[in-house]
Amino acid sequence: MDRFAKPDTPRPEELLAGPRPRLAELRSVLQILGEFIRGFRALHFVGPCVCVFGSARFKEDHPYYGVAREVGRRIAQLGFTVMTGGGPGIMEAANRGARDVGGPSIGCNIELPMEQKPNPYLDRWITFHHFYMRKVMMVKYSYAFVVMPGGLGTLDELFESLTLIQTKKILSFPVVVMERAFWEPMKEMLEKMVAERTIAPEDLHLILLTDSIDEAIRHIEKHAIEAFGLRKPPSRSRILGEPAHPKPGHRHPAAAARR
Repeated sequence: MDRFAKPDTPRPEELLAGPRPRLAELRSVLQILGEFIRGFRALHFVGPCVCVFGSARFKEDHPYYGVAREVGRRIAQLGFTVMTGGGPGIMEAANRGARDVGGPSIGCNIELPMEQKPNPYLDRWITFHHFYMRKVMMVKYSYAFVVMPGGLGTLDELFESLTLIQTKKILSFPVVVMERAFWEPMKEMLEKMVAERTIAPEDLHLILLTDSIDEAIRHIEKHAIEAFGLRKPPSRSRILGEPAHPKPGHRHPAAAARR
């Protein structure tokens, strides 16, 4: 659970009002720094993750929910921690799939005007105020990304991940986009970008677009596990109050050798 206190943060209208007193700006910088530290402390030992993105709006009876739940199961069976945005819908389904097979399940929740509550299938979560901070943490600890159908937030997460890979700000981790029929317009848009030379033809290879969970898992095995390997997690510090053992009843995956 989120046991790190959230700092008070300025309201959006305060940040958009133009120059503020220097002390107010310094306070904002320190609050942002504090949120980074909270994130690093909370997620330092979660192990190599696969992050699942998708809409919060799909209910349990929707076919996409069932696909996401099976994806979560299969990711956990590979030995990864399943990481999501921590909310309902696709996020809940993926976390639930990890829980089904006793795998670790982590959420990076977000503070919204209409509060997004952490779903009940999380072993641990942390709530962020800033979207960009949340995305940094979701990318930092992930070996692969699985993108289910979603809305503007899912598009934001998908294209930020692709941009970081394309510009080599992060390594070439696999990006799997599930449900071809839903994403067909995006595929056509990307092909249009290639035709107009706004992206390179090889950029299309950054995404695996598929309907097959088996194909998705094989892609992650090849381009995450085989490509980057795993190593033992860092040692814990009692001085820093870090737990000596992983949570009982859950496997503790190796930490990611990311660089």
